[in-house]
Amino acid sequence: MKRFLTNIRHNKTVQIIVILLLAFFLYLMGFIGMIEPESRAESARLTPLTLILSLLVVMLFAEASFTIRTVLVFLAIAVAGYLIEAAGVNTGRIFGSYTYGKTLGLRILNTPVIIGLNWLFLVYASSSVFEKYPLHNTLKILLASLVMLVYDFILEPAAPKMDMWHWKNSAVPIQNYIAWFAIAVVFHSIIRLYNINTRNPVAPWILSCQFLFFLALNIFLK
Repeated sequence: MKRFLTNIRHNKTVQIIVILLLAFFLYLMGFIGMIEPESRAESARLTPLTLILSLLVVMLFAEASFTIRTVLVFLAIAVAGYLIEAAGVNTGRIFGSYTYGKTLGLRILNTPVIIGLNWLFLVYASSSVFEKYPLHNTLKILLASLVMLVYDFILEPAAPKMDMWHWKNSAVPIQNYIAWFAIAVVFHSIIRLYNINTRNPVAPWILSCQFLFFLALNIFLK
Protein backbone atom coordinates (compact mmCIF):
# COMPACT_ATOMS: atom_id res chain seq x y z
CA MET A 1 0.00 0.00 0.00
CA LYS A 2 2.83 2.41 0.90
CA ARG A 3 4.50 1.76 -2.47
CA PHE A 4 1.17 2.29 -4.25
CA LEU A 5 0.65 5.65 -2.54
CA THR A 6 4.22 6.66 -3.39
CA ASN A 7 3.57 5.84 -7.06
CA ILE A 8 0.46 8.00 -7.01
CA ARG A 9 2.39 10.96 -5.59
CA HIS A 10 5.26 10.74 -8.10
CA ASN A 11 3.87 9.13 -11.24
CA LYS A 12 1.56 11.35 -13.29
CA THR A 13 0.32 8.44 -15.41
CA VAL A 14 -0.76 6.59 -12.27
CA GLN A 15 -2.45 9.79 -11.02
CA ILE A 16 -4.41 10.09 -14.26
CA ILE A 17 -5.52 6.45 -14.16
CA VAL A 18 -6.62 6.76 -10.52
CA ILE A 19 -8.53 9.98 -11.24
CA LEU A 20 -10.29 8.45 -14.24
CA LEU A 21 -11.25 5.36 -12.27
CA LEU A 22 -12.63 7.56 -9.49
CA ALA A 23 -14.54 9.68 -12.03
CA PHE A 24 -16.04 6.58 -13.63
CA PHE A 25 -16.99 5.26 -10.18
CA LEU A 26 -18.54 8.62 -9.22
CA TYR A 27 -20.73 8.76 -12.32
CA LEU A 28 -21.59 5.07 -12.00
CA MET A 29 -22.76 5.62 -8.42
CA GLY A 30 -24.73 8.65 -9.59
CA PHE A 31 -26.40 6.53 -12.27
CA ILE A 32 -27.30 3.79 -9.81
CA GLY A 33 -28.68 6.40 -7.41
CA MET A 34 -30.81 7.94 -10.14
CA ILE A 35 -32.42 4.74 -11.35
CA GLU A 36 -33.43 3.73 -7.82
CA PRO A 37 -36.66 5.61 -6.89
CA GLU A 38 -35.72 5.69 -3.18
CA SER A 39 -32.42 7.49 -3.79
CA ARG A 40 -33.28 9.52 -6.91
CA ALA A 41 -33.99 12.83 -5.20
CA GLU A 42 -30.86 12.65 -3.04
CA SER A 43 -28.67 11.70 -6.00
CA ALA A 44 -30.06 14.54 -8.10
CA ARG A 45 -29.21 17.05 -5.36
CA LEU A 46 -25.55 16.05 -5.69
CA THR A 47 -25.45 17.20 -9.33
CA PRO A 48 -23.95 20.67 -8.61
CA LEU A 49 -21.21 19.10 -6.49
CA THR A 50 -20.43 16.58 -9.24
CA LEU A 51 -20.18 19.36 -11.83
CA ILE A 52 -17.86 21.42 -9.62
CA LEU A 53 -15.63 18.42 -8.86
CA SER A 54 -15.44 17.54 -12.55
CA LEU A 55 -14.36 21.07 -13.45
CA LEU A 56 -11.80 21.22 -10.62
CA VAL A 57 -10.24 17.88 -11.57
CA VAL A 58 -10.04 18.89 -15.22
CA MET A 59 -8.35 22.18 -14.37
CA LEU A 60 -5.87 20.45 -12.04
CA PHE A 61 -4.64 18.37 -14.98
CA ALA A 62 -4.43 21.23 -17.49
CA GLU A 63 -1.10 21.04 -19.28
CA ALA A 64 -0.95 24.79 -19.95
CA SER A 65 -0.17 27.31 -17.25
CA PHE A 66 -2.95 29.59 -16.03
CA THR A 67 -1.89 33.00 -17.28
CA ILE A 68 -3.95 36.09 -16.59
CA ARG A 69 -5.23 35.96 -20.16
CA THR A 70 -6.33 32.33 -19.75
CA VAL A 71 -8.12 33.05 -16.48
CA LEU A 72 -9.89 36.07 -17.97
CA VAL A 73 -11.03 34.07 -21.02
CA PHE A 74 -12.35 31.28 -18.80
CA LEU A 75 -14.10 33.80 -16.56
CA ALA A 76 -15.63 35.50 -19.60
CA ILE A 77 -17.00 32.19 -20.92
CA ALA A 78 -18.49 31.27 -17.52
CA VAL A 79 -20.11 34.68 -17.02
CA ALA A 80 -21.33 34.91 -20.62
CA GLY A 81 -22.75 31.38 -20.42
CA TYR A 82 -24.68 32.29 -17.30
CA LEU A 83 -26.00 35.56 -18.74
CA ILE A 84 -27.07 33.88 -21.98
CA GLU A 85 -28.96 31.24 -19.99
CA ALA A 86 -30.55 33.95 -17.82
CA ALA A 87 -31.68 35.83 -20.91
CA GLY A 88 -32.90 32.60 -22.47
CA VAL A 89 -34.96 31.35 -19.55
CA ASN A 90 -36.50 34.77 -18.85
CA THR A 91 -37.40 35.64 -22.45
CA GLY A 92 -37.72 32.31 -24.26
CA ARG A 93 -36.12 33.94 -27.30
CA ILE A 94 -32.77 32.17 -27.38
CA PHE A 95 -33.35 28.48 -26.73
CA GLY A 96 -37.12 28.37 -26.52
CA SER A 97 -39.52 28.33 -23.57
CA TYR A 98 -38.22 26.42 -20.55
CA THR A 99 -37.86 26.68 -16.76
CA TYR A 100 -35.22 25.39 -14.39
CA GLY A 101 -35.95 22.81 -11.71
CA LYS A 102 -34.33 22.53 -8.30
CA THR A 103 -31.53 20.09 -9.11
CA LEU A 104 -28.89 22.63 -10.18
CA GLY A 105 -29.06 24.55 -6.93
CA LEU A 106 -29.00 28.27 -6.14
CA ARG A 107 -30.78 30.40 -8.74
CA ILE A 108 -30.40 34.09 -9.50
CA LEU A 109 -32.63 35.62 -12.17
CA ASN A 110 -34.38 32.22 -12.37
CA THR A 111 -31.05 30.71 -13.49
CA PRO A 112 -28.75 28.34 -11.55
CA VAL A 113 -25.47 30.07 -10.80
CA ILE A 114 -23.59 26.87 -11.60
CA ILE A 115 -24.77 26.89 -15.22
CA GLY A 116 -21.95 29.25 -16.16
CA LEU A 117 -19.36 26.81 -14.80
CA ASN A 118 -21.03 24.05 -16.76
CA TRP A 119 -20.63 26.03 -19.98
CA LEU A 120 -16.96 26.53 -19.17
CA PHE A 121 -16.46 22.82 -18.48
CA LEU A 122 -18.16 21.77 -21.72
CA VAL A 123 -16.30 24.30 -23.88
CA TYR A 124 -12.94 23.43 -22.33
CA ALA A 125 -13.44 19.66 -22.36
CA SER A 126 -14.79 19.51 -25.93
CA SER A 127 -11.92 21.74 -27.09
CA SER A 128 -9.39 19.45 -25.41
CA VAL A 129 -10.62 16.51 -27.49
CA PHE A 130 -9.02 18.02 -30.61
CA GLU A 131 -6.22 20.10 -29.08
CA LYS A 132 -3.42 17.63 -29.77
CA TYR A 133 -4.29 17.14 -33.43
CA PRO A 134 -2.67 19.28 -36.18
CA LEU A 135 -5.97 20.62 -37.50
CA HIS A 136 -6.83 24.09 -38.75
CA ASN A 137 -8.41 26.24 -36.05
CA THR A 138 -11.65 26.55 -38.02
CA LEU A 139 -11.98 22.77 -38.13
CA LYS A 140 -11.20 22.51 -34.41
CA ILE A 141 -13.93 25.08 -33.67
CA LEU A 142 -16.52 23.24 -35.76
CA LEU A 143 -15.63 19.77 -34.47
CA ALA A 144 -15.61 20.82 -30.81
CA SER A 145 -18.93 22.63 -31.30
CA LEU A 146 -20.34 19.51 -32.94
CA VAL A 147 -19.28 17.47 -29.90
CA MET A 148 -21.21 19.91 -27.71
CA LEU A 149 -24.24 19.62 -29.99
CA VAL A 150 -24.21 15.81 -29.78
CA TYR A 151 -23.81 16.15 -26.01
CA ASP A 152 -26.92 18.33 -25.88
CA PHE A 153 -28.92 15.82 -27.93
CA ILE A 154 -28.08 13.21 -25.29
CA LEU A 155 -28.57 15.56 -22.34
CA GLU A 156 -31.99 16.99 -23.22
CA PRO A 157 -34.07 13.81 -22.73
CA ALA A 158 -32.37 13.18 -19.37
CA ALA A 159 -32.61 16.74 -18.00
CA PRO A 160 -36.35 16.69 -17.13
CA LYS A 161 -35.97 13.28 -15.49
CA MET A 162 -33.38 14.83 -13.17
CA ASP A 163 -35.46 17.99 -12.64
CA MET A 164 -32.67 20.08 -14.18
CA TRP A 165 -34.98 21.97 -16.52
CA HIS A 166 -38.31 21.46 -18.23
CA TRP A 167 -39.45 22.53 -21.70
CA LYS A 168 -42.85 23.98 -22.44
CA ASN A 169 -45.17 21.19 -23.59
CA SER A 170 -42.28 18.75 -22.86
CA ALA A 171 -40.92 19.33 -26.37
CA VAL A 172 -37.37 20.45 -27.12
CA PRO A 173 -37.54 23.01 -29.94
CA ILE A 174 -35.08 22.88 -32.84
CA GLN A 175 -34.30 26.47 -31.88
CA ASN A 176 -32.51 25.14 -28.80
CA TYR A 177 -30.06 23.05 -30.82
CA ILE A 178 -29.39 25.84 -33.30
CA ALA A 179 -28.69 28.30 -30.49
CA TRP A 180 -26.58 25.77 -28.58
CA PHE A 181 -24.37 25.12 -31.62
CA ALA A 182 -24.06 28.82 -32.47
CA ILE A 183 -23.05 29.74 -28.91
CA ALA A 184 -20.58 26.85 -28.83
CA VAL A 185 -19.01 28.15 -32.05
CA VAL A 186 -18.65 31.62 -30.52
CA PHE A 187 -17.06 30.30 -27.32
CA HIS A 188 -14.68 27.99 -29.19
CA SER A 189 -13.77 30.86 -31.50
CA ILE A 190 -12.79 32.89 -28.42
CA ILE A 191 -10.62 29.99 -27.23
CA ARG A 192 -8.80 29.95 -30.60
CA LEU A 193 -8.68 33.72 -31.00
CA TYR A 194 -6.80 34.11 -27.73
CA ASN A 195 -4.72 30.99 -28.38
CA ILE A 196 -5.79 29.21 -25.19
CA ASN A 197 -4.14 25.82 -24.86
CA THR A 198 -6.78 23.28 -23.74
CA ARG A 199 -4.57 20.19 -23.98
CA ASN A 200 -5.59 17.98 -21.07
CA PRO A 201 -5.16 14.23 -20.45
CA VAL A 202 -8.33 13.75 -18.39
CA ALA A 203 -10.87 16.25 -19.78
CA PRO A 204 -12.01 14.15 -22.78
CA TRP A 205 -12.48 11.11 -20.53
CA ILE A 206 -14.51 12.94 -17.90
CA LEU A 207 -16.62 14.39 -20.70
CA SER A 208 -17.08 10.82 -21.94
CA CYS A 209 -18.23 9.79 -18.45
CA GLN A 210 -20.93 12.44 -18.66
CA PHE A 211 -21.93 11.25 -22.14
CA LEU A 212 -22.31 7.70 -20.85
CA PHE A 213 -24.11 8.85 -17.71
CA PHE A 214 -26.83 10.75 -19.58
CA LEU A 215 -27.09 8.11 -22.30
CA ALA A 216 -27.60 5.41 -19.67
CA LEU A 217 -30.26 7.52 -17.93
CA ASN A 218 -32.12 7.88 -21.23
CA ILE A 219 -32.13 4.12 -21.65
CA PHE A 220 -32.89 2.96 -18.11
CA LEU A 221 -34.73 5.83 -16.40
CA LYS A 222 -38.37 5.96 -17.39
